[in-house]
Amino acid sequence: MATAYAEAGDRTAAATHAARLTHVSKSFAGPAGPQLVLDDISLDVAPGEFVTLLGASGCGKSTLLNLVAGLDRPTAGSIETTGGRPALMFQEHALFPWLTAGKNIELALRLRGVAKAGRRAEAERLLGLVRLGGAYGKRVHELSGGMRQRVALARALAQDSRLLLMDEPFAALDAITRDVLHDELTRIWREAGVSVLFVTHNVREAVRLAQRVVLLSSRPGRVAREWTVGIEHPRRIEDAAVAELSVEITEELRGEIRRHGRD
Repeated sequence: MATAYAEAGDRTAAATHAARLTHVSKSFAGPAGPQLVLDDISLDVAPGEFVTLLGASGCGKSTLLNLVAGLDRPTAGSIETTGGRPALMFQEHALFPWLTAGKNIELALRLRGVAKAGRRAEAERLLGLVRLGGAYGKRVHELSGGMRQRVALARALAQDSRLLLMDEPFAALDAITRDVLHDELTRIWREAGVSVLFVTHNVREAVRLAQRVVLLSSRPGRVAREWTVGIEHPRRIEDAAVAELSVEITEELRGEIRRHGRD
C-alpha cells in the first residue's frame, strides 16, 4: 500500500532532518508485471548535511530523487521533508532560452510569491552568490555551459528551500569547469546552510563534495553501504585522501555490479 509524500515542519522549528525516507519502495509496470526499482530504503538527510548517492546505471538514483522532490509517489513507505518543498536541479540546465539569466531566476521568485518590486534585486543577489554578477541581462545562448549551470543553481536557490536535490548537474561539463563548480557548490552549501542530496556516477566527485556517501545496490536499489567522509574542506579531487577513499568505494561499486551480473 502506498503512503503519501509529505512536507512537514516549519523552518523556524528545530528540525531533526531535512529529508526522511522510511521503508520506501517503488515499482513500475512492465510487460511481465511490476518491476521493482527501489526496495525498502530508509535514509535520513540531516539539516545542513551534504549527501551523495552513488550506484550503477539503472539502480534507481534518479527515481529516488524524483520521489523526494514529490514528482512521483512511492509504492510503499513514506517520505517527509522539512523547510518547504525541495528544489530540484537537473543535469540539463532547463533554462528558458527566451528569458535572460535574471528573468529565469525571477520566474522562480514569482512562483514563490515574491513581490515584483523585490524580484530584480533578489535575482541579482543570487547571481552574485554564484559569481555571475553583471549577467542579469545575458541571454542563455550568450552563456557558457558552466555559466548556465550556475544560473540553474541560482534559480534553484531562488525557491528558498532548505533541501537542494541535484541530479548529476555537472556530468556534461568538461573537467576544469566541473572542478570550478565543485568549489562554488561547496562554498554556497556552507554559506547558505542548505542540505544537499546529490546524485552522481563519479566516485571522486561524490567523495570530493559529500559529508556522507550512500551506495545503492543494483536492481532493485537498496542501501548497500554508507561512508562518512571525514576529509576536511577545502578538498581537491586529486587529493590523496580523496583518492584513497574513492578506491575503496569503487571496489564496493564493482562488487555490486558483479553481483547484479550473476542475478
